[in-house]
Amino acid sequence: MSDQTPNIEDMNDRSREVFRRVVEGYLETGDPVGSRTLTRTLSENVSAATIRNVMQDLEYLGLLDSPHVSAGRIPTQLGLRMFVDGLLEVGDLSGEDRRKIDQTLTDGEDDVTALLDRVGSALSGVTQGASLVLTPKHEAPIKHIEFVSLAADRALVVLVFADGQVENRIFTPPAGQTPSSMREAANFINAIAEGQTLSSLGGIISREIQQRRQEIDNLAATLVESGMALWENEGETNERLIVRGRGNLLTENESESDLERIRVLFDDLERKRDIAKFLDLTEEGEGVRIFIGSENQLFSLSGSSLVVSPYMNADRKIIGAVGVIGPTRLNYGRIVPIVNYTAQRIGKIITDRS
Repeated sequence: MSDQTPNIEDMNDRSREVFRRVVEGYLETGDPVGSRTLTRTLSENVSAATIRNVMQDLEYLGLLDSPHVSAGRIPTQLGLRMFVDGLLEVGDLSGEDRRKIDQTLTDGEDDVTALLDRVGSALSGVTQGASLVLTPKHEAPIKHIEFVSLAADRALVVLVFADGQVENRIFTPPAGQTPSSMREAANFINAIAEGQTLSSLGGIISREIQQRRQEIDNLAATLVESGMALWENEGETNERLIVRGRGNLLTENESESDLERIRVLFDDLERKRDIAKFLDLTEEGEGVRIFIGSENQLFSLSGSSLVVSPYMNADRKIIGAVGVIGPTRLNYGRIVPIVNYTAQRIGKIITDRS
């Protein structure tokens, strides 16, 4: 296997199509897919030998595997992850699936627990997989938080709660963040996190932001009144205190000690604002997540996949989740819209009832 993590964008059209056909064939039948089968389905006319060479290259990259002595290939966990992230075509929810879910959700009692029990049964029946329903519960205190940069516009937050629950959420970080700034944000939050929930942590940071802003105002007031300084974009996130009309922020002058204190407070204010954004984004955590095999510790030994989506209350806070557990060769294109639709419907029902 190659040491370099493969990228779907680096594949040529032939490799991408062979890879996609192998994965789709495996997801449909559960059997290895051979080169002769692919010669009948590929969009271009190529020989079985050519296809075998492409499959060997994909195996070298760690995307395909040959079980036993079979000439066919199946996707690896890495291959399935790449397929789900880059090539999965999610279908529309079928009318029959929608009808079954709607019937379950509009049928029966007002009790939320009873509703979620029926949802679990309905999801199992519709998908032929085991269902997962996490009911609304109190927001547990945070034990530890970690931010992991995945790409320029994607990051992972790992939340470890005091009750032992662990959650992973994907979010888009504030612009300009680096892995080191994310570590700093996590270190600050962890230093004050004990016994605090995400919501209460947000309140603590908000109060610190207000306090820093008040300190800056008090120190800057004399400078502004004397005409030595003026505000630009006052009160906004890109505010600056411009000294003596020069564009660079907080240059040195006679009030050096005040200016140095203001400079330190500005740096601290900016960090607190970034941390507040991190906490807001962490709480949102929307969207269907797909965990494959050992990506989810709970199912790492069983070769299973989990497709899960959170549902929210009227304040857009996550209060629970629904999902489907099945073999790694789940029909992801069909399961994802079912889970997504179910989560949206539950969220709406709970919001309406509240």
